[in-house]
Amino acid sequence: MVRSKELYIGVVEAGIRHASADEPSSIDEKFRMVQEAGVYDYIDATPLPDQLVEFETCSAKYGIPILAGGGPYTLGRDEAKFEQNLRVGARLGSLVHNTALFMDHADGHLISNDAVMRFYLDAYELGERLGCRPTFEVHVNMWSENFTRVLDVARMVHAHGVPFRLTLDHSHVIFKGANNQIEQAVFNIREQIDSGDLILDPFEAGNVTDLWIEHGLVCHVHARSAAPNNPKNIWAQHPDINNLRSSLHPPMTVGRGIQYPFVEPAPGQWHSDWVASDLDAWKLVMKNVLRKHAITPDSELKTISTEFIPYTDYGEGSTYSLFENNTACANWIRSEWEKAISTPL
Repeated sequence: MVRSKELYIGVVEAGIRHASADEPSSIDEKFRMVQEAGVYDYIDATPLPDQLVEFETCSAKYGIPILAGGGPYTLGRDEAKFEQNLRVGARLGSLVHNTALFMDHADGHLISNDAVMRFYLDAYELGERLGCRPTFEVHVNMWSENFTRVLDVARMVHAHGVPFRLTLDHSHVIFKGANNQIEQAVFNIREQIDSGDLILDPFEAGNVTDLWIEHGLVCHVHARSAAPNNPKNIWAQHPDINNLRSSLHPPMTVGRGIQYPFVEPAPGQWHSDWVASDLDAWKLVMKNVLRKHAITPDSELKTISTEFIPYTDYGEGSTYSLFENNTACANWIRSEWEKAISTPL
């Protein structure tokens, strides 16, 4: 069997900083940091209209392309914004546009699988014309937070004769594991877990991430480690947790906690104890993704973006270096990729 060898590793723009409260003073500095790290193939970004020329200039100056971008979108409100951003991605030469659809429509109702499918089919057609392909993300607060919906929608899309392209961010799955009762109450996935219809633990056969991987859905990856029953981010206050339209969201007042440092923080840099083995479940899924890509000649996966970020449910309030964690994770992924392509079938 011929192995796929093409794989690009990048970093999301928001993670090009050290402490969560810091930010490089310029776009130029961000590109310089990425170049000097020596591990990244690209930056993952969707510039605002008034930043576009500067991003293009810095990309050329430092030889760092912008192979991926993305954004969150609300159906019934953001269709034009989505098309504009996809055209920006095409102009920049991005291969993929990560697409996160909020669970609620602009009028407040929970969006249906049919609505997701119809938006996907329109997005697919536009992406094929432009050469920048939308990939739909697994993410909290989005339709896909009810994980069993992903394969349902994928099958609906496949019935129309087109592939369903997924952005796998498995931190959003891993952090709900190990009997995380608050998080398993969202969409009542505890009931699905108890019935055996949903398995979160990647060490168990038939788990949900393995299903997505084996069905060949993964076309882009956001790589940010999380631990089962990940500690909540008690250093960040969620500004609108009780005002979200959907009653399915957990009524917490602190960050949900979907980021576990890849590198052990120094004392006082993080709010919780750090245990290296807590990364094992997240790492296993990444290894499975890499092996699947390595042995699949027609794999559409080309890009993996590390995504240690500063926001409420992630690293807000922490003082460990987000960029150092992104870089350490990127180096680990490169090492695991070399193992995946050199391991006998």
